[in-house]
This record gives sequence, structure tokens and C-alpha cells, in this order.
Amino acid sequence: MPSPGAVDVEAVQASARLLPDADSSKPAEIHRISSATGRQRSGAQALTSIVHSWASRKFAVGCAILFPVAVTVYVTWWFLTFFDNFFSPIYYKLFDFHVFGLGFITSMSFIFLIGVFFSSWLGSALLGIGEWIIKRLPLIKHIYSASKQVSAAINPENEASKAFQECVIIRHPRKGEYAIAFITGRTVLQMGSQDTKLNTVYVPTNHVYVGDIFLLEDKDVMHTNLSVREGLEIVVSCGMAIPPNLVTVPRP
Repeated sequence: MPSPGAVDVEAVQASARLLPDADSSKPAEIHRISSATGRQRSGAQALTSIVHSWASRKFAVGCAILFPVAVTVYVTWWFLTFFDNFFSPIYYKLFDFHVFGLGFITSMSFIFLIGVFFSSWLGSALLGIGEWIIKRLPLIKHIYSASKQVSAAINPENEASKAFQECVIIRHPRKGEYAIAFITGRTVLQMGSQDTKLNTVYVPTNHVYVGDIFLLEDKDVMHTNLSVREGLEIVVSCGMAIPPNLVTVPRP
């Protein structure tokens, strides 16, 4: 039995154990604060990443929509300005005024009338005489012949002289790989007493007017159900316009 003035050591120790330790609670509080700050920071980074990804996708969609529109407007404006500059100076000198587009309309009308005139028998006769004269000039005849062959590709009334006669598929550049190609002509390779019929095949790049030319036998050319227009669309679109199925057909 302790005396009245004595201190109960065990009771004091028990009370001390029940009291919270201020020093031991500080690290736990700091950990909770740092964890909350880390979660907030991670949430902000995730939100920033989502917004950045969404904005990037929408910007890419906007570019994809505006790019063909911008190219169309630019080419149309250049075409309009180019032809308008032919006759606009003439109108300005004669009438002392300038109306944008009037020269373009005059140029288009002039080209249309040229087409109508040279489609007649009189125009064809005059064109034949002019070509006869040009083909006897030393250097000019080669330039004219090459440019005429190119213009034959866009002449809708000259079916026999179409530059791209047929859209085909060939094995190129390695075995197991194929390429879209166009037959532009046919020739015969004479090797001694043996003649080999060859197809002149043009394999364009994405720019169409740049490509490779091959001479292939019929057995190395696969004729398809694609038209020349569809083949050109495939080349220009970097292959994205290719149909889901390609069917080989007999040689026409």
C-alpha cells in the first residue's frame, strides 16, 4: 500500500501511453499531405495529357479538312489569275479599265472556239498543213512531237492515241511485291529469227508524271478490272483509294 504522498509510477506510465505522441504523428501527417499533393499533381498531369491529345486530334482533323480546300482554292486562283493576265492588259489599253475575271472569261472563250474550229474539216486541214511545216524544222519538230503525244492523253476525241491504254498490275520491284502500272504502248523485240511481243508499261510515282518504264511480255502483265481513272486515283491517293478486291481479267 503506497503512502499518500507517493506517486503511482505504473499509473503515470499507463496515462503516458494513452496520450498521443506529438513527435510520432508528424511523419504520418507529412506523408498524408505529400500523398494528397502527389495525387493532385498526377490528376493535373493526366488532365493536361487528355486535353493535349484531344486538341492534337482536332487540329489534325482541321488540317485534313482544310488541306484539300486550300489546295483547290490556291490552284483555282492561280489558274484564274494566269489566264486573266493574257487579255486584261489588252482591255486596259483599249478601254482604260480593268475588271478582274474578264480576261479569264475571254481566255476560256478563246480556247473553246479554238476547239470548235479545229474539230471541223477546215480546221483539221489547216492543222495538218501547220504540222507538215513544223515537222520539217530541225529542232522544233522534236519538241512538237513530244508535246503532241502528251496532249493526246487529255484529248477526249482521240481514243486511239490515249497515253494510258490500260491499268494493269506487274510484279515489281521484287518477287512477291506488286505495283500499279499503265500500258502506254506495244512493241516487238527482234532477237535474230525470234520476235518477242512486249508491252510498254509505265509505273508512276505519287506525282504520276515521274516514274519508271518497263518492257514486259504478256505473261508478266496481269490485266485487271480497274479503269485508267481508277488506277490514277490509287496512285495519287498513295494507295488509299484502292478497292477491297482486285480481279484479274483476260487480255482485252
